[in-house]
Amino acid sequence: FGFALGWNYWYNWAVTIAVDLVAAQLVMAYWFPGTNGMLWSALFLALMFGLNALSAKGFGESEFWFAAIKVTTVLVFIGIGVLMIFGILQGGAPEGFWGNVANFTAGDAPFAGGFAALIGVAMVVGFSFQGTELIGIAAGESEDPGKNVPKAVRKVFWRILLFYVFAILIIGLLIPYTDPKLLRNNLGDIAVSPFTLVFERAGLLGAAAVMNAVVLTSVLSAGNSGMYASTRMLYAMASQGMAPKLFARVNSRGVPVMALIATTLIAAMCFFTNVFSPGVVYIWLLNLSGMCGFVAWLGIAISHYRFRKGCEAQNFDMNQLPYKAAAFPFGPIFAFVLCLVITLGQNYENLIKDQIDWIGAIATYIGLPLFLAIWFGYKWIKGTKIVKYEEMDLRGSD
Repeated sequence: FGFALGWNYWYNWAVTIAVDLVAAQLVMAYWFPGTNGMLWSALFLALMFGLNALSAKGFGESEFWFAAIKVTTVLVFIGIGVLMIFGILQGGAPEGFWGNVANFTAGDAPFAGGFAALIGVAMVVGFSFQGTELIGIAAGESEDPGKNVPKAVRKVFWRILLFYVFAILIIGLLIPYTDPKLLRNNLGDIAVSPFTLVFERAGLLGAAAVMNAVVLTSVLSAGNSGMYASTRMLYAMASQGMAPKLFARVNSRGVPVMALIATTLIAAMCFFTNVFSPGVVYIWLLNLSGMCGFVAWLGIAISHYRFRKGCEAQNFDMNQLPYKAAAFPFGPIFAFVLCLVITLGQNYENLIKDQIDWIGAIATYIGLPLFLAIWFGYKWIKGTKIVKYEEMDLRGSD
């Protein structure tokens, strides 16, 4: 199971880099519509490779500045949005606060499209949330992980609440889902981003250009993180004999260069835009990566549940752990069920149509049979068995 999850996670983040590089093409087309998008992907791929080839410090420094830009923008957005909702700034409903609240019940709101639309958008949402688990990946190269990793984990909930939930709440209050600018639905048109619309309604000219720059930094940040995560995962598997030993080699700066090169080759899938349109390639890669991400989260939920049950079976003192997740066993069970529903139901609306989009369906679900084939194939070859709770090595004695 760990072997399959490791390869799934490497593939997931390597494809995510390709997704971000295609997104960069779409963003740059705002300023340079006549330029071949492959040139931008090649430039940014080289930049990500260079930052990760330097050292873990190079990755960390670049992420700090990328994150600073994103955090500042979101905080400014939330501040302006709140002022608009309460009528202090222009752009909100003429009726004031309650007029904005009415957007939540206008037409088919708040669940326009019903359950199918809710599940359909969950993969995109899940793709955006992927990365919170990177705290664990980076622990091996962080200073004092026993102290700093639990500290970072405790902040994740509040950051999600502030930067995702609160920002989306403000968008929902200020912009109804029937807004005609939203309905243009052009992947490459940042001018109709909900964030951009809020800024424009507040009377901030040039909001589209500013948001374009912020989106670009976010895309580069996500790709940069993906390069780090996938490279370290491939290196870790090679170190444990689950991948060719070639990928366990590191240079004088401690960077697994061969693993980095292998990851870069998968990220080069972004160059398919030279054959198909960037919008089509973006959706295909997004579905591929999103499905693999949910498989990884399913694995996390299963592993956490079994770890805690093993602790109970061996009377392990949970107070010895630097961090103990709350709401056990409900938490991992709820996470597992929710991820499973999203994973299996992601493209079911397409599958019940008279004419099925088989290419889209394959792009969505291909990660599942691949994962199962790797899992059971390894299990059959190696003859592995599920570790009993009483036999789990909870202290890492090996």
